[in-house]
Amino acid sequence: MPNKILQAKGMNRCIACYSCMLACARVVYKSFSPRYSAIQIRTRGGLQSKLAADICRGCLDAPCATVCPSEAILPRAGGGVKFNRKKCVGCAACAQKCVVQVIYFDEQDCRPVICIQCGICVGFCPHEVLSMEVR
Repeated sequence: MPNKILQAKGMNRCIACYSCMLACARVVYKSFSPRYSAIQIRTRGGLQSKLAADICRGCLDAPCATVCPSEAILPRAGGGVKFNRKKCVGCAACAQKCVVQVIYFDEQDCRPVICIQCGICVGFCPHEVLSMEVR
């Protein structure tokens, strides 16, 4: 079965409830802070203040994995990455190499907050803004 990647095609339905962010932070990163979420919902600014989702695009070539010296980040078949926190040496190369700049590097923990395409955020989005889709 092919791996699925995270999509945010329904952003026009997003009300910025941050349920997706809180779910990711709590379930994946064991934190109550939305700062520790691999998905970030933000305003695009301007008078209409439309919303945008900063999410991993599930790169097929995964530049973040390519530069990881400890193989803590490995590419997944079909796009995205697997992350082994125990192998991470805290070099931040992944965050610097991310083409869409969605890897947050936590300076306190010396580890990246990185999307692993698990779909937890999708299950907690009450307005079906997010989905997991086969590429």
